[in-house]
Amino acid sequence: MEAFSDLKTPAFKITPSEIQSALKKMGKVGKDTLSPSVRTALYYHGDGPMLWISRQGVSPMADTLIQQLYQVERIGFSVARFKIDEIEDDLRRFKALDFDKEHSINEVIAHLEYRLTHAYLTYVAGQQYGFVNPKSAMNIVESKPDSLGNVKTRYVNQYDVPVLRPSCAFYEKAFRKISNDSVGPMMREVEPQSPLYRSLLSQLSDSSTDKRMKVLVNMERCRWKEKSPMPTTGKYVVVNIPAFMLYAYGPDSTMSMRIGCGTNSTRTPLLTSAIEYFQVNPEWNIPQSIVNNDVLRHAGDSAYFARHRYYIAERATGKKVAIGSVSRAMLESGKYRVSQDGGRGNSLGRIVFRFKNNFSVYLHDTSTPGFFQNSWRGVSHGCVRVQRPFDFAHFLLGDIDDWTLDKIRISMDIAPQTEQGKEYVRTHEPKENENGRKLPRRLISYMPVKPHVPIYIIYYTIYPDENGYIQTYPDVYGYDKSVWNHLKKYI
Repeated sequence: MEAFSDLKTPAFKITPSEIQSALKKMGKVGKDTLSPSVRTALYYHGDGPMLWISRQGVSPMADTLIQQLYQVERIGFSVARFKIDEIEDDLRRFKALDFDKEHSINEVIAHLEYRLTHAYLTYVAGQQYGFVNPKSAMNIVESKPDSLGNVKTRYVNQYDVPVLRPSCAFYEKAFRKISNDSVGPMMREVEPQSPLYRSLLSQLSDSSTDKRMKVLVNMERCRWKEKSPMPTTGKYVVVNIPAFMLYAYGPDSTMSMRIGCGTNSTRTPLLTSAIEYFQVNPEWNIPQSIVNNDVLRHAGDSAYFARHRYYIAERATGKKVAIGSVSRAMLESGKYRVSQDGGRGNSLGRIVFRFKNNFSVYLHDTSTPGFFQNSWRGVSHGCVRVQRPFDFAHFLLGDIDDWTLDKIRISMDIAPQTEQGKEYVRTHEPKENENGRKLPRRLISYMPVKPHVPIYIIYYTIYPDENGYIQTYPDVYGYDKSVWNHLKKYI
C-alpha cells in the first residue's frame, strides 16, 4: 500500500461516525411512528445499517428508485416532493468525487442515503395506504358559539371507517425489499388496482385544473383500505352521498334509488356496518339534539304535540306523562324522551333499516317523499331516507315467500299482491286509537336480515352510476377541499 500512499486525500476519507451523526441530524422522531418521515428518522436514530451505499458504492437499487420516482407525474404528483433533484445532485457528486467544504463526502453520503430511504418509504406507504390519513383530514375540532354566545369546542367525527395504516411489519418488508434488490417490484406491487382508480388515472392527462383536483382527490380515496372488510355472501349496499344515491348489489342483480342525506349542519357520517334487521311502522325516539333545537320551545303545548303525534315518557320507566306537566327544563334534563307514534305521518315513514354505528343513524322511509324530485337532497338530521323502501326490504330478504312480502305490504299500507293478502285487507279493518286515528295493520313489525348485509356510506365525487358509467358529482359537504388541503403538498 506504500505505493498508493500519495493518493490519500482528506476529502475522500469516509468516516462512519460522521455519517451516522449527519443521518441523525436529518430527521426528527415524533409521536406518529408509522409515518414515512418519522419511520425514516427512527431507522437512522437506531443506527440502522446503510441501505443504499456500501463499500462497493451506490446500490443499483438507487437508480431503479429514481427511475420509478420520475413516473410520479403519471399519478399527478410532483417529483420535487420526493427531492429527486437533490438525490441526483448527491449521486452525481458521489460518482464524480466532487466534494468540497460545503459538500463533504460524509455529508453527501448521509444526505443521499437518507433522501433515498425517505422518498422510497413515502411512495410505497402512500400508494399502499394513502398519502393522506382520512381521519386526520376529515375529522375536525370545531368551535361554535351557543345560544348564549359562549364558544364551545367539540370534536366532529365525520369519517368513522376503520382504515389500514402502515404498520411496523410493512416498513420492515419495505426495508427487506431494498436488501433483496426488489425495489421495482415493491413499487409496482403497492399501486392500487381497482377499476375506479384505473379509470381516474386515465382522466388526468386531459383534465382542467378544477377537474384535475377532483380526480386526484378521488384517486386518493381509492388508496384508503378498510381494516376488516365486512363478510358478505355477494350482497352489499353502497350509499354515495355526493350522488344522493343508493346502490344495492346482489350476486345476480343490482338496484338503485334516490336518497336524502343530512344537511350541511347535520351531515351523514361516513361509515361501514351491516344491516341486521328492519322495523315496520316504527316509533321515532327523537334524538336529544333535535329535541333541543326543535321541540323545547313547544314545551307544554299540547296542540303541537298532538299535531305531530308526539308523546313524552320517562326514560327510566317508559311511563308516559301528561304533555302539560312537562316543562322546558324537564325536557332539557335528558330524563324524558320525546317519541312519535308509528304509522302514517311518522317522520321515519313506514319502515326503518337498522345497523350498528356510533351515530344512531339508519336508513328509513319518509313521510315527505316529494323532495326526491330535487337535485339537492340534503334534508335530514343525519339519517338516510330511501326512495323505494319496500323494494329495498325485498332486496335484503332475497328469496322470500309471497305471503311474507304481502304481510310487509299490508303493514305499510301498500296494496297486497296475493289473494290471501287481498282477502285479509277485505276482512280486517284498521283499528282506531283513543283519538279516533286509524292504526296501521301490524302483521309484521320486525324482520331480521340474515345473513347481515354490509352497508358502506361513502363520499366519492367521481363514481360509477347504476349502469357503470363514470359520473361527476358536486362536493356537497366540502370534503374534497378537506382532502385536497392535505394532498396538495405532493402536487
